[in-house]
Amino acid sequence: MNSYLDRSTVPDRRFSRFIVFGLVVVLAVSALTARLFYLQIANGSEYAAISTRQRTVLEPIPAPRGLIYDRNGRLLVDNVPTFAVKVRPADLPNTLRDDVVARLAALLGTDASEIHGAIDGNPGSAFDLVRVAQDVDQSTAQLISEAGYQLPGVEVVVEARRQYTDGALTSHLLGYTGPVSAEQLPDLRAKGYQPDDLLGKVGLEAQYETELRGTYGSESVARDATGRRTQTLQTVQDAEPGASLTLTIDTKAQRNAEKALKWAMKKIGMTRGVVIAMNPQTGEILAMVSLPTYDNNRFARGISTTDYAKLLKDKDKPLLNHAIQAHYAPGSTYKLVAGTGALADRKITDSTPIMTRPYLTLGDTKFYEWNRRGWGACNIYCGFGHSSDTFFYQMAGMLGIDRLGYWAKQYGFGQPTGVDLPSEVAGIVPTNAWKQDALGSEVFPGETYQAGIGQGYDAVTPLQLINAYAALANGGKLYQPQIVREIIGPDGAILRPFEPKLLHKLKVKPSVLRIMRNAARETVTLRHTYNLVDLPIKVAGKSGTAEFGTPDSRGRLPYSSFFVGFTPKNARTGSFDKPDSQLVVMAFAHDSRTVGNAATEIVKYFLQLHYGIKKDYRMPELLERGNFYQND
Repeated sequence: MNSYLDRSTVPDRRFSRFIVFGLVVVLAVSALTARLFYLQIANGSEYAAISTRQRTVLEPIPAPRGLIYDRNGRLLVDNVPTFAVKVRPADLPNTLRDDVVARLAALLGTDASEIHGAIDGNPGSAFDLVRVAQDVDQSTAQLISEAGYQLPGVEVVVEARRQYTDGALTSHLLGYTGPVSAEQLPDLRAKGYQPDDLLGKVGLEAQYETELRGTYGSESVARDATGRRTQTLQTVQDAEPGASLTLTIDTKAQRNAEKALKWAMKKIGMTRGVVIAMNPQTGEILAMVSLPTYDNNRFARGISTTDYAKLLKDKDKPLLNHAIQAHYAPGSTYKLVAGTGALADRKITDSTPIMTRPYLTLGDTKFYEWNRRGWGACNIYCGFGHSSDTFFYQMAGMLGIDRLGYWAKQYGFGQPTGVDLPSEVAGIVPTNAWKQDALGSEVFPGETYQAGIGQGYDAVTPLQLINAYAALANGGKLYQPQIVREIIGPDGAILRPFEPKLLHKLKVKPSVLRIMRNAARETVTLRHTYNLVDLPIKVAGKSGTAEFGTPDSRGRLPYSSFFVGFTPKNARTGSFDKPDSQLVVMAFAHDSRTVGNAATEIVKYFLQLHYGIKKDYRMPELLERGNFYQND
């Protein structure tokens, strides 16, 4: 009985297995060889092209943004090189995102939620770069660059940051640049914008975005497998720098305006105000200050969402340019409209006596003189000089609301001035048609009285007000106010020279405007403005107070004050018979509630600074708080 394996069959089995294994190896190598031939020989050129496309990318070359200068050539806005940190979401694996963002936040000294928010708010695709930090210091930028593969998808780039020389002094004029939003991107892509671009958001940066931006170029760059740039291969098209702007603004006048306004605000404890100075012969704005303000360099460096939220929640609205983006009741400064209309429509002459009284009565309602006494018989010089309410109630009544509205619009009220700044509001000029449309009824006689003295429905911007008085000072030409004087190309050529932009001429005889200019001088010489007449320069103008808001415990409303003043061409010896003024200044003191007219003191201080008057004529005692309503 054979109970063990026949050893003679073992070598045959081993040989068979070897043959099978050899055939498998041959087949596998043959398949690989065939595939290699297909890839490298048969379709080599096609896949080489695909490979080249994957590592070679066409990228934009940002154009240097145009600079901004004041009227004297002083640099207001510059470009400075800075480091920015960006993330390409497609190159950042989701599994590593939290870790990478945490590391990046630690290096940048910021909150991880800020970075996550920037990535999640990416307006472009996952393949577009997202700016997560800007104005990064050099040492931090170097650390992030050296982190390399520990921070996939993260890039450090050098870009230009806007630097605003004077910061808060000119923020409301210049504005700032900021990232393209998701809402803007679809329209802007067609114009060559990228998702990580910066563009003008407010102010002149936004108004002149097209001119300042320039034309982007393009270059071919090589990238490695992680998406990092390794080499610039070719400049396809050079970038063309943006145009620069020369402004009408005089930095010295701007500083004087801010100094005068800050002095009064600190003295009163006031939180909002405006000062504007302009040349009435051209419409050039020499200074425009709105307080409170903000530092636009904070936006240029990348303001945090927390700090931005604080600015938005501030009740005094520092981001708002109160000179053009808010309107207010103009008070007695609006008496210019009723006075001009009454003279032009021949309701009165410059010598017609009008009886002013402690009050006028309509039905059961009494319309009081501001001093509760009246001035007796007054002509236009007396009425305007003393700012008699009962005089101008009667002027408004003679004209009627629609004719009063006509003259208001002749002076530019009720419509944007057209100044080259964004978001200007139109104000309100009440007429029967306006009230019917807005409130469903016609204007009542008492409302016409109120409109004649700048109360009730009347609403103007500080810029509209100074522009109206500029038209008075220059003899009846209503100009479009301008902030930008010239646009200059990269080669220094003037692309757009300055030209005054006449909106229209007032349909009124020169004699009427001469009367109103001299009536405005009476406001000063009658000492309605206290010691303004004592200055060694001649000033004409008009003050005004306007009530608003909620009455206090004694039934008194808070109020704001205005003053608009202008000087003759020769400020020391000229007269107001000629429409040759070169300077108009206005101040607005919101919720001032002072013994005297706060805005008048602000303009007085500005004039002292502007004309180099050494003696100080300010009367700080007039800025004492208290709802006295003693000077209209």
